[in-house]
Amino acid sequence: MWMFEPDKPIYLSDEMFRLLRDYIHDYCGIYFDEKSKGLLEKRLARRLKMLHINSFKDYYHLLRYDRRRDEELVSVMDVLTVNETYFFREQRQLDAFSKEILPELKAKNSGTRKLRIWSAGCSTGEEPYTLAMLLIEDGGFLNWDVEIVGSDITQRVLQVARKGVYRQNAFRAIDDYYMAKYFTAGQDGTYKIADAVRRYVTFGNLNLLDAVKVGFVESMDVIFCRNVIIYFDQTAKKKVVEHFSNRLAEGGYLLLGHAESLINISTAFTLKHLKNDMVYQKAGGY
Repeated sequence: MWMFEPDKPIYLSDEMFRLLRDYIHDYCGIYFDEKSKGLLEKRLARRLKMLHINSFKDYYHLLRYDRRRDEELVSVMDVLTVNETYFFREQRQLDAFSKEILPELKAKNSGTRKLRIWSAGCSTGEEPYTLAMLLIEDGGFLNWDVEIVGSDITQRVLQVARKGVYRQNAFRAIDDYYMAKYFTAGQDGTYKIADAVRRYVTFGNLNLLDAVKVGFVESMDVIFCRNVIIYFDQTAKKKVVEHFSNRLAEGGYLLLGHAESLINISTAFTLKHLKNDMVYQKAGGY
């Protein structure tokens, strides 16, 4: 049993950096290269101090063998992931979704009147709530069985998403029309999203590399995964995109961030040039 020394400097050796980096990569796909050693050291040092641990070696032992390791991995994801987002991000892509993809799905699924959308890596919920607002505005999915699933590996951001209460920095790209119609201002400078929007969205904790848990996700018509796989190495990207392909219905759409591509990652999708943006479509579409 170690004795915590609060004033003792904590250094991350090259050996421990590689061990921790590889362990984190195997768990969630996020990869820290040699240039990111200082970043990993700084962020994990917060956990060591909070847990009163003196060395990264002892911390690595906790992550590998301690009964608290699953709980601690949740905290690790909280300090390592960047979750900055906002409503109506990447408007051209949202126009492609609302003006081109939704009408196609409305016709395609008219028999079942069922629509499923997955926001993978949803962070604090702005993306899935944005999609719900666009569905409501469309007006063509009344009395349909509609569900938008928001998932993230970080519990902290999911707690924010479920509350549906946001501050001004979340609204940098939203029109006044949506603010007036779908949000209620609080006395503390926050805004709460309307229940009419929230009822379309469910949230859950999910590691995109966990094939077993991803396997429980039902068949989706559209998957949004924007600015998430950019943090993964090639191997992890291939695994995650394969999982997406398995969960998408034939002809389903995968919408990535504009800096992300499936080149040399997957042949299961075709790059489709829509009027408003380029998106990926799984084989079997129109």
